[in-house]
Amino acid sequence: MSLSSVQAELLQPMQTADVEAVLGIEQRAYEFPWTRGNFVDSLAAGYAAQVLRAEDGQLLGYFLAMEGVGELHLLNITVAPEFQGQGHARRMLDALQTLARRLACEQIWLEVRQSNARARAIYLRYGFTEVGQRRAYYPAAQGQREDAVLMSLRLDAAAHGEGAA
Repeated sequence: MSLSSVQAELLQPMQTADVEAVLGIEQRAYEFPWTRGNFVDSLAAGYAAQVLRAEDGQLLGYFLAMEGVGELHLLNITVAPEFQGQGHARRMLDALQTLARRLACEQIWLEVRQSNARARAIYLRYGFTEVGQRRAYYPAAQGQREDAVLMSLRLDAAAHGEGAA
């Protein structure tokens, strides 16, 4: 993807019409993807949901988040596997942080698979801290369960995250 395409990226509210394309990315990106129902229900519940598109309209990624009292909980953030490593996750995290500040949230929370070292590193570079663990949170192979790492970003201290690598 060229630099001009990166500059022309567009974040838009996710619509029901986007669910098929989002589901396609979800299924390529994860061994245990969200279902169509998860996305439809999240949209129906009014959760913050954005899609990131390239200049040509191609879907690059998406995120969904749920507002709570003084906090925003990131439920899902995904970049299409073929577009990973190009800064798209950072772009969406920036948008998420902007949304959280607009909603006067003090923190952003998320869970990430303990085995997902790449995502954990992205979150840590962004300024999130690992604050706990949720045992047997995620489904895993052969009927097993995998722990989640609970991470938090305090927005009053997040200014350094906006400019970090």
